[in-house]
Amino acid sequence: MAAEIEAERFGVAYRGSSLETVVHSIAEQRQVFKGADHAFLWKPKLRIPDIYEHPGNQRAFGQLLDACVCCDTEEHVLAEIHRIDALKIKGLGPAVANILYFLHPTIAPPFNTAIVRGYNALTGANVKLGRWDEYLAMRQGLIAFNRKYRDLLSNDLGAAAAFCFDLGMGLYAPPPRSNDVAARADWAADLARVRAQAIKPSAAEADARTHTEIQGWLRDLGRALGYDVWIAQNDRGRPCGPGRLGDHCLERLPTALDNRPGAEAVRLIDVLWLNTAGAIVAAFEVEHTTSIYSGIVRMLDLALGGDASGLHSLFLVAPDKREADVRAQIARPAFSRIADLSVRYLPYSALEQHREAMARFGSGVAALEKVSHRLT
Repeated sequence: MAAEIEAERFGVAYRGSSLETVVHSIAEQRQVFKGADHAFLWKPKLRIPDIYEHPGNQRAFGQLLDACVCCDTEEHVLAEIHRIDALKIKGLGPAVANILYFLHPTIAPPFNTAIVRGYNALTGANVKLGRWDEYLAMRQGLIAFNRKYRDLLSNDLGAAAAFCFDLGMGLYAPPPRSNDVAARADWAADLARVRAQAIKPSAAEADARTHTEIQGWLRDLGRALGYDVWIAQNDRGRPCGPGRLGDHCLERLPTALDNRPGAEAVRLIDVLWLNTAGAIVAAFEVEHTTSIYSGIVRMLDLALGGDASGLHSLFLVAPDKREADVRAQIARPAFSRIADLSVRYLPYSALEQHREAMARFGSGVAALEKVSHRLT
């Protein structure tokens, strides 16, 4: 997108642009990002956002994205935000933070109406939409909140923002900020009712498996087959069985992997199996309910970021009914490079049915290849 703007090939419309491709892929990730493209739609009567008719503003927007792709520090990201804010580009406000979040999830939280509403309800603040200074104030509050409850959330600020989103959507009420015993008792009773409803699966969800449960299966199978196992950096602390998902797994990647290009994305791959030499032999992305964009991108970062000669297979693990969706996404022109890789589709049912036998009698990754389907 930045390259198109620099080359003056970006065009004058949102529809069909590279910006639409990027924002659409963000909006598909989770409900919290639904409507992320609204701020970027061209509104002719209001002449906003003014990045389609004003070449200078368009170039400034491209420079922001290019700079934030290349930078890796909080100071640099904030400096770029202040620079774009100083230009006061009409209609181009903190909605851009949803793009910055996907570039720097530990630095820039996402931003939308529900998140702001929930944050205000939680903290008693009065953050308003549409202004970068308001966003930055909320960001500081979210970072402090995230730090206080780090064991329950994640270093990824999307977890804290998603919590505010749920509050803002009215899924449950925030705890009362007063010490009123009766008010807290009422809130606790309401929270108990919400929890009780949450653990009762609907008929359509009765057979559904959680993302963490599938990661646990892959962790246990990998260890049984003699591999060292890496669990995604932001999932390691999740409850799983009697302990945590990251129990008995690698605390850090081998130095050669940790220092390679794209290592930040590799650390977020759901499950990796490594041999005794520290080389990755299989990688797994669990696509439970979300878009597979991010999973495919991390797979590409892994395979193309260095020497992948020892990498045996890449697995997209998903519910049986999602295979058609997975194949459709793999076929997108944007992912043409993945055709050069060995990517397989592993349905939940096959993993559940055969994992115990593979753990007892299997021989390495070959056991999984027999119950998965070739995608590329």
